[in-house]
Amino acid sequence: MEERPDLIIAGGGLAGGLCALALSIRRPELKLLLVERDDALGGNHVWSFFDSDVAPADRDLVDPLLAKSWDDNEVRFPAHRRELDQRYNSITSDRLDSVLRQRLDHAVLHGEITEIGPTHVRIDNGQRIEARATLDARGFGCRPQALDCGYQKFVGQMLDVPGGHGLTRPIIMDATVDQSDGYRFVYCLPFSATQVFVEDTYYQLESKLDRDLLANRILAYAEAQGWQDATVLHEEQGVLPVVTGGDWDALWPKNDPIPRAGVRAGLFHHLTSYSLPDAVRFASWLSHALPMNGDALARATRKRATAHWQRQSFDRLLARMLFHAADPAERYRILERFYRLPAGLIERFYAGNTTTADKARILAGKPPVRISRALKALIGVHE
Repeated sequence: MEERPDLIIAGGGLAGGLCALALSIRRPELKLLLVERDDALGGNHVWSFFDSDVAPADRDLVDPLLAKSWDDNEVRFPAHRRELDQRYNSITSDRLDSVLRQRLDHAVLHGEITEIGPTHVRIDNGQRIEARATLDARGFGCRPQALDCGYQKFVGQMLDVPGGHGLTRPIIMDATVDQSDGYRFVYCLPFSATQVFVEDTYYQLESKLDRDLLANRILAYAEAQGWQDATVLHEEQGVLPVVTGGDWDALWPKNDPIPRAGVRAGLFHHLTSYSLPDAVRFASWLSHALPMNGDALARATRKRATAHWQRQSFDRLLARMLFHAADPAERYRILERFYRLPAGLIERFYAGNTTTADKARILAGKPPVRISRALKALIGVHE
């Protein structure tokens, strides 16, 4: 680019893409450059959210990206099923790529970033690009010693079912499946009468993902639903951190001069690994905060991320409960109990807006696991 950009965004995934989209819509006078390693923006993902996850004032950032919406959804547990009157929406990486290219046009550069500073990046072809500021949104990039984690591991497949799958609403969690190796559920999104996205997800302390195991589980689930002759159109997989504790200053040192966004900044739900609500809030904030130089943006983004880390302390406590207060086969009981709580509380929990009263309600009453183990998990003592 001939003219120095106001901002270089490193990483064209969900967080970086939303930042670029917000600035192109709300601050068209700013000059942007979005640098992405891969050929496609957005990677290979389906992201979903409840209407209550995104403020009405920020719908302009997500509405252009919607691939499908549903009026309600449901959850299934061994002893509890519930339909929830919450509108649910999905964004696909293909849609994100298409919208960003229409909005940004020439402001997308594909290449591997080998060096990043507060006001420059260097690409793997040796090119150095200067800017007023940079923003690192290239995924987690965690220092392993900084966090105590379990993991949410998943494989998702878009299935085409010739005879139709019969689903009319998303199944957010179907935990009626085998629970022997940790909390597990199947997630289903009916995109059309014949196409359904099916994701097998489970929570474990180990990070290794057995792709073939989960793919076979999806096949078995489809067969159990009577979905005959289903073919796989698309597959994605991932291993996401579920944070139980850690050292914030080790994760993002105070003297680190690089501004951050998205999960690289720790901006995700520490129990669910859910990142879209925080990515939208951050992109909206950025559209009002710019322009800044790199040093000022680094301070401002770390301040926001630090406040988020502090707010997430309750969700880290719940993550400890999930992993350490029950044996693997019994962990589903914690979520089964949670889904008996009021709908408004559930909505606020997923949006990252849990109130003090909500926290008291979640912890009130007899826990669905042994009290002694629950208390040890609360204070961080693991059996």
